Amino acid sequence: QVQLVESGGGLVQAGGSLRLSCAASGRTYNSYAMGWFRQAPGKEREFVAAISWSAANTYYADSVKGRFTISRDNAKNTVYLQMNSLKPEDTAAYYCAARPYIISSRSYEYDTWGQGTQVTVSA
Repeated sequence: QVQLVESGGGLVQAGGSLRLSCAASGRTYNSYAMGWFRQAPGKEREFVAAISWSAANTYYADSVKGRFTISRDNAKNTVYLQMNSLKPEDTAAYYCAARPYIISSRSYEYDTWGQGTQVTVSA
């Protein structure tokens, strides 16, 4: 079983950058695909980005493509989300999630979730 803890959220002006981190514990971490999702108040949770267990494959939502980059360091048991050119509409609680092996954009296919970190982008 994998446990996840996110960090790196905060308040930033539009056009700025943040890097989120998700630290994983559990000896099977390297066999998990990882995803980032976000949820704004009053809205459903939405997919942001995902990365395969080997980091060979990545997948992004159209809304963040070209601005966000997902990566992972399996030696540190950590997955990252580099967010550049942030917009007010990126404001949300960001969650990382894990699922065995196969990359996915579907939240219901992830069985382990972190507690979330808040990102607020001011205009």
